[in-house]
Amino acid sequence: MSTLRGRVAGLPEWDRCAVMGVVNVTPDSFSDGGRWFDTGTAVKRGLALAEAGADLVDVGGESTRPGALRVDEAEELRRVVPVVRALAAEGARVSVDTMRASVAERAVEAGAVLVNDVSGGLADPAMVPAVAAAGVPFVVMHWRGFSRDMNSRARYDDVVAEVREELRRRMDAVVAGGIAPERIVIDPGLGFAKDAEHDLSLLAHLGALRELGRPLLVAASRKRFLGRVLADADGSPPPARERDAATAAVSALAAREGAWAVRVHEVRATADAVRVARAIEGAEGAE
Repeated sequence: MSTLRGRVAGLPEWDRCAVMGVVNVTPDSFSDGGRWFDTGTAVKRGLALAEAGADLVDVGGESTRPGALRVDEAEELRRVVPVVRALAAEGARVSVDTMRASVAERAVEAGAVLVNDVSGGLADPAMVPAVAAAGVPFVVMHWRGFSRDMNSRARYDDVVAEVREELRRRMDAVVAGGIAPERIVIDPGLGFAKDAEHDLSLLAHLGALRELGRPLLVAASRKRFLGRVLADADGSPPPARERDAATAAVSALAAREGAWAVRVHEVRATADAVRVARAIEGAEGAE
């Protein structure tokens, strides 16, 4: 179903929604609280995700949870580059989750094949030229500002129309900056300057975002809106690590709506979910 999902130059053409597994090399991730902060542990985690079915292993060294403060450049490089290098040397297909051009450049040199920038190139003016020069695919996420105050930016009259238009403008800017259109992936930025209702509306209208004409990455894993959906009678959400079944459900729905890839913390259930979605697509096509 590549015509449904779109193709990304420089990456394989999977016959289903791809799965991107997350390795947070941070001490303060909202989802796993520093479990993979040590380099050796992070590498083992990445290899385990690949073994479980991850098509891409996304390595990041800076938390983007709401309210998070930035780490300095040297520390981000120290966290990320050795993990990328080791995973690539073991044959994993690695993406790097960073807002810094210097980290993206060093990660690509170490073997990363995709740059996943939650700011879409807005946080660092050097990012788009760097990615253009590297010739690797680039994820353009919808972003309205840094984590420290992004919740205050969750103001929309029509979240689907506004996110689509802001993504379109950012895509145009990235292309003008030298990144080939066929290397661009878009991401609606669930949880970034959005509340639960905004996230659910975007998931309900992925087709409207696909009208932008580029492959779509959906990163819903363990996020706050799932906590809201799963909250108990008192309104208390389950811990992040207890939201993986709900994440797999979103993965299946996103795959059915034509997402190119889903980004998740636990891979196995989602890998199964996207394969089931693909089997159903195949059965529809056989009618």
